[in-house]
Amino acid sequence: MTARRTVDDPTRVGYGALLRTPGAWTFLAPAFVARLPYAMLSLGIVLLVLETHGSYGTAGTVAAVSAVAQALIGPQTGRLADRYGQSAVLLPSVAVHAVSVGALIALALGHAPVWALFLAAAPAGASVPQIGAMVRSRWVAKLSDSPATLNTAFAFESVTDEFTFVIGPVLATGIAAGVSPSAALIAEAALTVVGGLAFAAQRATAPARHPRTEGVAHVSALASPGVKLLAASFLGVGTVFGALQVSITAFAKDVGQPDMNGIVYGIFAGGSMVAGVIYGLVNWRRSARQRLLACYALLLAGCSTLWAMPNLATLTVAALFCGLAIAPTLITGYTLVETLVADGAKTEAFTWLTGAIGLGLALGSTAAGRLIDGHGASAGFTVPLVGVGLGLVALLTLRHLLVPPSPASRTVARGGQRAGGQAAVLTSAALD
Repeated sequence: MTARRTVDDPTRVGYGALLRTPGAWTFLAPAFVARLPYAMLSLGIVLLVLETHGSYGTAGTVAAVSAVAQALIGPQTGRLADRYGQSAVLLPSVAVHAVSVGALIALALGHAPVWALFLAAAPAGASVPQIGAMVRSRWVAKLSDSPATLNTAFAFESVTDEFTFVIGPVLATGIAAGVSPSAALIAEAALTVVGGLAFAAQRATAPARHPRTEGVAHVSALASPGVKLLAASFLGVGTVFGALQVSITAFAKDVGQPDMNGIVYGIFAGGSMVAGVIYGLVNWRRSARQRLLACYALLLAGCSTLWAMPNLATLTVAALFCGLAIAPTLITGYTLVETLVADGAKTEAFTWLTGAIGLGLALGSTAAGRLIDGHGASAGFTVPLVGVGLGLVALLTLRHLLVPPSPASRTVARGGQRAGGQAAVLTSAALD
């Protein structure tokens, strides 16, 4: 297989070829186990606090504290992983996570005051391992000389993210309904520890460390205006996840089918996953920046009908169509951010996007919970409409910031031409 391809080369690399990359499964399998709890934590917290404290607003706020902590601390752990190595960050993270989740469960079951729940929820969220960002960094390290395969890897990772959002909520609600909400969070913590430790053990595929050079100031990934813009737009995507988790739960309870909330949310995430798979099979000719704007606009359209659905069946259909735009938006966003930063800041850049989703999830769940308590379940669905609308305005206004910088020695969103003696690498999310 040719190492470098140009835009005019129609050759595509499919998922099968990607998964045959030597050493890929050694980190992909444990990474999947460790990523699955990401979609379980917030919903598990909502279900637990709702059962013990009886308020959607309180449940959403506690989940929001966890998500905010993850959003703020996650990029810092990404920076540490770039500097000291992934294993050095993962080992303490999973230990803190297990202890914090255990404390949160004990406090909730003991009907502790809300401020005490905050004290446990914050470290529980802050210590969530940034596995998705770390896996993407491993793909970049392995496939930097094979742009077509790297394109496929970005698509595959976003599809995997969505698959965890299909399985995670269903698993959390199934355990909560069949056993208890606390059991769902115990399962979340166990998967995090087992998957995180197994992933950390795969040192052979880890990217090279980039320790700080004496006398050279470290430049954060946020120094790039394009990274800031993408993070802001992913904040809007996060409001979709957060608001839908709380709003679907409330809506299902109102119509007398509380056990269906995980199924409805899973269908929403399943639509995203299917769209991501198809998106990765298309040989796109438009630039990644143009595709991001189009996908984000479609996401806004999908969010615009949720609040008006009269029953659970129509809400499920509306959620499915809303989900169809999620994965393509994420795939293209992760593709673009990788082009905007140097090698020593890639994990940090990925975690800023993941953290922005978490922060948006926090804002979305909190706002939706408050609206639901005051105005009913349907009011919660207006939150993602506002969040995505603001994100689209930002993208349209500042889209010029998403142009990759020179020189072409780093990966760019389009093109495989040589510049400065080094080949620029095509990282469009299309499969070329």
